[in-house]
Amino acid sequence: MSYFLWVEDFAGVTGGKDIAYNVLGGIIDPTKLLGNKKVLKRDLESEGIFIELDFGHGLDFIQEKLADIDYIILDINLPAYSGSEPKDNVLKLLEKWHGYISSDNENSIAISAKALQEIAGYHLYTELVFNLGFPKENILFCSNHGNDLKSIVEAFDKAKIELPPIYKKENNEEVQEWVKARHQNPYSRLRRGIIEGCKYLKILTEDKLRFNGFIKDPEKQISPADLHDYLEVLENFLPLSPCDSKSSNLYKLFIRILAHEWEAAEPKQVGQKEGYAFAWIMKITRNWLAHSKVFEQLTPQDVAYLFIVNMRAMFDLGHELLPYEKHLLILFKDVLSVEDFNNKVGYNPKRKDDRNPTGRDIPLTENYGLLLSKTGNTWQAINFHDALNNLQKNKDKDIDNAFFIKGLYQSFWFLTSSGGVFIPEDKEQLKKFAVLNYQFKYFDYRQPNYLFELARHIYNRSFL
Repeated sequence: MSYFLWVEDFAGVTGGKDIAYNVLGGIIDPTKLLGNKKVLKRDLESEGIFIELDFGHGLDFIQEKLADIDYIILDINLPAYSGSEPKDNVLKLLEKWHGYISSDNENSIAISAKALQEIAGYHLYTELVFNLGFPKENILFCSNHGNDLKSIVEAFDKAKIELPPIYKKENNEEVQEWVKARHQNPYSRLRRGIIEGCKYLKILTEDKLRFNGFIKDPEKQISPADLHDYLEVLENFLPLSPCDSKSSNLYKLFIRILAHEWEAAEPKQVGQKEGYAFAWIMKITRNWLAHSKVFEQLTPQDVAYLFIVNMRAMFDLGHELLPYEKHLLILFKDVLSVEDFNNKVGYNPKRKDDRNPTGRDIPLTENYGLLLSKTGNTWQAINFHDALNNLQKNKDKDIDNAFFIKGLYQSFWFLTSSGGVFIPEDKEQLKKFAVLNYQFKYFDYRQPNYLFELARHIYNRSFL
């Protein structure tokens, strides 16, 4: 999901359900939009919607926690503050722009606060765009008060600033479409998942780091300080709103930073221990980045996959799927249901006629044979990732980069399975793959949970 700040006072309504539905009905279950404004503020935070109910708290949020959100929805007419008196940041605006003088009874704080209230959205907008550099295309003005438009239009005119579009909340289709499109934006979801992942990983204790187990030379092992800097760079690398034409370059540069630490790594250092498969994927990724142009057209899904794989290789993250991983896996479309995945991949020990115990519909043998055929190797059994890497080193112009990106996904399946040479009974299959074929033995993807979820999310990306 993408994260939103919504500054809205819900004025003129007993609860908040009508306004909340008109704005958020396209992304949030309507049954979650029935509470009053305080209930909505409390409950919607878990959905990535942060609500502030007055100008002062909205200003506090954008000045202190702007990095925590991706998009902002602004009301125009907002109470200047709540409680008995405003904070200093609101007082400064009242004094500078709305005539408040602390010693002047005629220019009371109430009069100044009323003047600010009529153009509160203007003040938040200018603070965001001109003082904090927040992209204006990530801001939606939304109001139910038609008579507020005159004040805010005048404010923008006097400042010689172009007035952004202002939507009425009752025109809920337009508003809902704007919110839905941003909520589902693949780039924003990817960026937010990476940010939340790095935040989580930065607070892990040192005993959770297993990356140094892949580094033979002690002098090249990563220190806690270097690890923190590495995660800090990744967390802040992707800009909030990039030019669409530059996304591919950003993804390639991000993966270059992500994989750089694997230059000195040797996955075989730890044999078949947990993290081995992911370590090999990252080692291959690093090698290809240094010597090829495989990563010219990455998608958000590809970046999400490599980020998850990288962090699972570097850290011991337990058996459960983590919140940031759930966030990133949402990017994958056409995900196999649990039932379909179990039908394709599930192991049934009572099914004695099953020659391929990893599941009839995982084309491991076919993909292995195809890879060997492309390398011209039909006589020697070698590791899938070695064959893929050798093919990339010596590839001809007829093999496109998409083949190798898909190979990084397929490497997951081959590296989490074990194999042995066999001669198939089917003569046609024998001709297709010459004299060598492979049988891949069962790997129980049901446990641990994170492996099961990753596998069913990437299945179609791996083989279709």
